[in-house]
Amino acid sequence: MNAILIMLDSLRADHLGCYGNTWIHSPAIDALAKESIRFSRANPEALPTIPARRAVHTGLRTFPFDNWVPEKGASSHRYGWQRIPDEQVTLAEVLKHADYQSAFITDCYHYFKPTMNFHRGFSQWEWIRGQERDAYRATKRVDPEKVRAVAPVVEAGGPQSMLTQYLANAADRQTEEDWLAPRVFRAAMRWLTENQGTEPFFLLIDSFDPHEPWDPPRHYVDLYDPGYHGREIITPRYGPSDYLTDAELKHMRALYAGEVTMVDHWLGKFVEWAKALGMLDDTVLIVTADHGHQLGEHGLTGKVSAGLYSELTDIPLLVRHPRGERAGQVSDAFAQNHDLAPTILGMLGIEPPVPMEGIDLWQQSQGSTPPRRYVTASMDDHIWCRDDRYRYFARNDGANPHLFDVERDPQQRVNLATDLPDITRLMFERVLEDAGGPMPDYPQYKNLKDLEWWELYRFR
Repeated sequence: MNAILIMLDSLRADHLGCYGNTWIHSPAIDALAKESIRFSRANPEALPTIPARRAVHTGLRTFPFDNWVPEKGASSHRYGWQRIPDEQVTLAEVLKHADYQSAFITDCYHYFKPTMNFHRGFSQWEWIRGQERDAYRATKRVDPEKVRAVAPVVEAGGPQSMLTQYLANAADRQTEEDWLAPRVFRAAMRWLTENQGTEPFFLLIDSFDPHEPWDPPRHYVDLYDPGYHGREIITPRYGPSDYLTDAELKHMRALYAGEVTMVDHWLGKFVEWAKALGMLDDTVLIVTADHGHQLGEHGLTGKVSAGLYSELTDIPLLVRHPRGERAGQVSDAFAQNHDLAPTILGMLGIEPPVPMEGIDLWQQSQGSTPPRRYVTASMDDHIWCRDDRYRYFARNDGANPHLFDVERDPQQRVNLATDLPDITRLMFERVLEDAGGPMPDYPQYKNLKDLEWWELYRFR
């Protein structure tokens, strides 16, 4: 049996029809959900980008961001963003030892920064250049006025250097196929074509979209906010959303929704191509994300660790068995990123050479192992826990706790931390137990509340 894993960056579960959304077009993923088992309670093990992916590649927890000490004076470095430790074995390396042909296709530029090693064990890899701050094209040809038109708050500075680089990278686009998500999935389609008959194989596709900057072709945006005239903020401020008017916030959501639909469209093309080639007849296909994104809910935009609500922590997870087993079923068992490697190996019938901390979700869905009672995670200077009834997040030391009864308050509007101190303490103790002790003290985050928003952006 073969395996294909598709990772989508910043895709919220609640922005897909198969997870209950009624206004965003995601027909390809919705159709795939009918052929898959859908996990309704999937969450990151740690977030954002690189911590989540370390867990995916190794089957090990990155929480609470171990094995890394920041360089002296390097205040913009972030815990958990280091390379995979050399002593850890990756999923691709295990499959290589089992004589799998493997490929890694991605435009997530964090992967191919100097010293990163996430392509370990793959037979081939292809970096699709041009996302965000990727130093791909010269920036001198970018009109500063064009940058200001899409920056969150020009007078305050903003992520203008990132947007300048991104717009330089995107300047030569002519047709939809030149956008980055189409380039990623077209490269994956090309790999399938070139490797027909090469079995067994493992293909990892990691699309940075629908991560910001959000600038899909116009026809996708017009599905959600046609006729808009005003500022187009294609990348958000990471913090309070009060810099946006109601119309601007609505349009920002339309830009994100347009990205979701564009990614869905090209993922669908890839799935159709794989089926036409007969390469899904004996292939496990998994689709997931690393985390979500805040779009004005709870007064926040971006990915703000001090607001670990469901819009940031709920992710999609679909597992399609080639023989249609468990198709259309829904599992409410807790699932996390570090479960993907042991799940793939278990479905392929391969025993990992070293223990993995994740669980085989496929075996669990068949009732062979009991479900977790709760899950924990971390992001930067904050911790998070979820069980059947409550969601909790706080600073690493337990300060500023938030506790929500999601049975009665699914939108997480009423903070019960003061009213339910015993449960709040229990959730904190669960995090400490999973972390093996007190969470690390991150000095560069101590005074985040005192920084202006554009300084906070350096941490993202």
